[in-house]
Amino acid sequence: MRYVFPTTKTTRYRFPTHTNELVMDRAEASASECFISVMEPGEAPPLHQHDDTEQVFYVLSGKGRLETGEGAEDQGLIEPGDLVRIPPGTLHRVACVGAEPLRYLVVDCFPGGRPQAEPTWESHVRVVCAEQGWSFDEVRQSG
Repeated sequence: MRYVFPTTKTTRYRFPTHTNELVMDRAEASASECFISVMEPGEAPPLHQHDDTEQVFYVLSGKGRLETGEGAEDQGLIEPGDLVRIPPGTLHRVACVGAEPLRYLVVDCFPGGRPQAEPTWESHVRVVCAEQGWSFDEVRQSG
């Protein structure tokens, strides 16, 4: 069983809208996973929700804007040191609004335990790619 997960040894997933650097796969935990999300200036993922996941973001560097809900209501700027909580089932997105990349640590928490339909990070990314029409092979990169 692993207890330490270096943030310098990640697997990089470059989506058309942002990058995720996997730190701890959900397969290595009973109810969580962890990655670093990176957005270049002007980038933002699509408005989305996770019905089985509560997310916690800790902003490491850069500036972002949090939007939530059907109308993408502006929740304001997020900056280094800010902690953000996204409850399960909440539509959300974070956009990089600064001149430098936005980086934040994401901890996904699964209140019902590891999702049975997507028990690994890779299985989750494959579903996301299929839903968005993205190529999994192009998204996954070695880190």
